[in-house]
Parts: sequence; C-alpha cells; structure tokens
Amino acid sequence: MSGDRGGAHRAVAEAPRTRWNGAHTAPAPFGTREFRDALGRFPTGVVAVAARDPHTGRPAGLAANSFTSVSLDPPLVGFCVGRTSTSWPVLRSAARLAVSILGADQQEASRRLAAKGGDKFSGTAWHESPSGAPVIEGSQAWLECEVEAEHPAGDHLIVVARVHHLSDRGGTAPLLYYRGEYRELKQ
Repeated sequence: MSGDRGGAHRAVAEAPRTRWNGAHTAPAPFGTREFRDALGRFPTGVVAVAARDPHTGRPAGLAANSFTSVSLDPPLVGFCVGRTSTSWPVLRSAARLAVSILGADQQEASRRLAAKGGDKFSGTAWHESPSGAPVIEGSQAWLECEVEAEHPAGDHLIVVARVHHLSDRGGTAPLLYYRGEYRELKQ
C-alpha cells in the first residue's frame, strides 16, 4: 500500500478519548427514543435479580436484560440497574442475591418483576438458594451472588457480583427481549 514502509502498520489518527466522569459534557446529537430504538436491535436475555429484604424477610426483585458474564476466575457477572429503581436499595442491602436466568415460558414473571411497586412475587413460584435468596421456579439456571462493586454510569449503576453457588437446569429456550418485545428463539 502506498504510505506503508516495509509492512509496518499504517498509523490511524484517533479521536481524543474522553473519560466519562459522571457529568454530562455535551448533549448527544440524537434523542433518547432514537438511542433506545437503536439499542433495541440487539437481542438480550432476561434475568430476575432477587433477594430477601433483610428488614422484613419478604422477597424483593427486579428484571434485567443487561446481564453478562464478567470473569471466569474469579466467577463474576454483571448487570445494570436504573438509579431510580426502588427495588435495588433493598436488594443491595441483602447479603446474597439470586440471579435467575429466565426461560421463554416465564414472560409473566419478568413482567411482574419489571413492574413498579406492589408484591412482585404474588403468583410467582420460587424456591430458596443455599443462603435463602429467592430463585424463580423453572428458570433455566440460577446463580447465587454477592455484590462486589457498583459503578455509576449515567442514569444506571453497573453492578458486578461474585458467584458463590449455581444450578444449571438447561433444556428450555431462553426468554429473549428484542425491539421492545419478548421473543422466542427458533431452533
């Protein structure tokens, strides 16, 4: 190629990198709806994050579609929680959380856990993890975790959690979320 010398890599001018420091520096050149629609083109799985309220002993939880593996050694997972979540402060105060990886037949449980207020576990069958955290019955797999770190990121928190116990039931199709709707994996 012209400009290359002796097979050396061509230098590419990089834009200056800015580190997000929690403050909004400039408005985005697109709207929130446009951003949300673009991100909705990426299919995600759905998990239930649950714990027992340390003050009342009652189950508390939320649904998340921002779940990911972070590290194999040590075993870490991550998920994002909205800063305005009223469920997260209760979950954060528990010693252990259960993350249930939901199956395609668990849309109703996901809807209940995604709702604001009320008894999110009414009509949802669950059992306890080794430490007593609620695991959604029939989930594909579950992980019992302890919060290791929280990182502020815009209007959300990125939560990193260490996995202490797990069970992999397998055999069912995952619950998927794509373009604002629940979807099924065609096999």
